[in-house]
Amino acid sequence: MNLDDVRTVHLGQFTHEHAEEIAGELERAGIAWWYKAPGFFSQIWELGVRLFVDRDRLDEAQVIAAKVLARGSSAEERDGPSQSEGPSHGEDYPEGEGSSSGHT
Repeated sequence: MNLDDVRTVHLGQFTHEHAEEIAGELERAGIAWWYKAPGFFSQIWELGVRLFVDRDRLDEAQVIAAKVLARGSSAEERDGPSQSEGPSHGEDYPEGEGSSSGHT
């Protein structure tokens, strides 16, 4: 896959723990993904990590995210689910716009 041709969409905003689990599953599925973690100041109002995925594989990525969220996690059992956590409806973001790291 040529990453120059990948266009991303917003998968959703997740806790750091869920974002890491989802990213691992996305990699195993061969789905290109990026993330945007809140910066030093924006972590005050941004409560999680935003994940972006290859728009051509959004449906697969949403299924993966839903499975990870359904499994739960030790942090969720301790603290409860994030208020803003979950998949979005997929807004388009060309590579490099709104993303801080590229992974495949």
